Amino acid sequence: MTKEITFLHAADLHLDSPFKGLASAPEDIFKDIRKSTFTALDKLVKAAIQNQVDFVLLVGDLFDNEQQSLQAQIRLKRAFEMLQQHGITVFLSYGNHDHLNGNAHSVPYPNNVIEFKEEAVTSYTYIKQSEPLAVIYGFSYQERVVQNNKTSEYKIADLSIPFHIGMLHGSVQSNTDHDTYAPFKISDLTGVDMDYWALGHIHRRQVLKQDPPIIYPGNTQGRHRKEAGEKGCYLVRLTKEKVELEFLPLQAIKISHFSLDLTSCPSVFEMEREILNTLEEHKDATSQLAELTLASKDDRIKEWERSGEVEEVITLVNETLTQPKNWVYIFQYQVQTEIDIDESLYQGHHFIGEMLREANKLSVQPLLTNLYQQRQARKFLQPLTMEEEREITAAAKELLVHELLKE
Repeated sequence: MTKEITFLHAADLHLDSPFKGLASAPEDIFKDIRKSTFTALDKLVKAAIQNQVDFVLLVGDLFDNEQQSLQAQIRLKRAFEMLQQHGITVFLSYGNHDHLNGNAHSVPYPNNVIEFKEEAVTSYTYIKQSEPLAVIYGFSYQERVVQNNKTSEYKIADLSIPFHIGMLHGSVQSNTDHDTYAPFKISDLTGVDMDYWALGHIHRRQVLKQDPPIIYPGNTQGRHRKEAGEKGCYLVRLTKEKVELEFLPLQAIKISHFSLDLTSCPSVFEMEREILNTLEEHKDATSQLAELTLASKDDRIKEWERSGEVEEVITLVNETLTQPKNWVYIFQYQVQTEIDIDESLYQGHHFIGEMLREANKLSVQPLLTNLYQQRQARKFLQPLTMEEEREITAAAKELLVHELLKE
């Protein structure tokens, strides 16, 4: 008989996340936002029970903060107790956000929960019907940062056991988009004879390799504009012959980006109808936080923005779409006019030419130094990415040229 195990692989639950930048939402919606990480946890538990999995892997950053709230720990304990009632084991490790030395409360979990409590890689054997079926390997962060490559510590314990699964909360060495913790190369992982690598830390879902599977499931609930789209976990069915992967969406609220071409809208009334129709067409099974890019080749949209009419339209659309169930709320928008800056302007011996040439030399980041030095500001601001710097510079040049040439 072919041996098989079935499990859920999730990571980065970030329970009790503060959801930076969304506190201005209406009170009822913000309540939904604040509890969304817990709603995603409830969906994770239901998915495990419905699919009758053998165990659940939670690969770091279960909590958002090292000073974990008692409420978050109790909610997690209740989730584990529900899984225990259905005979489902949980293997969990702690990451950079919820490292062991930052734990403010010690809530005892039920005995179906196996915690990796050391920074050295250790292993546990999963036994099903009195037979050792899988060995799970992992480690937890003692402090907020683990800088060394941990892959050399993963050593197969017993080759007679059918399946071997590595849990690792860390990042590929070459990844510059995130803080680099527990760095590794993909070749490091393929050099260890694991049947599955369950990764955490990166919030974007990624399959780094198919054979063996090296997987980031992403986080279970998007928490700001950069974490758009479906969020969830992987359902994994593993035999010696094959691996079946199925992504299961768990998010309570989906963050979505929409780009609308409003060039053909002759009035703000038409603009309102176009925005409303677009969001109605893309309504989802879950509520949505929408970010809009309102683009036009016509200068009228800039006049509507300056007069406050665009903001009024957004407010009216939000009032229409924020019904109690499966609401849509526009939390951010930007207006873009597609002005092609003539290359000859850059070469001209005039004010605009000098301005554009200087703009190309400037970096945005030094201009924000004083802001980022403020302790309160650092709590709410993330460093700008290169892409964001380019967007800000392009928008600034476009605005200046538009204002200087509009007459």
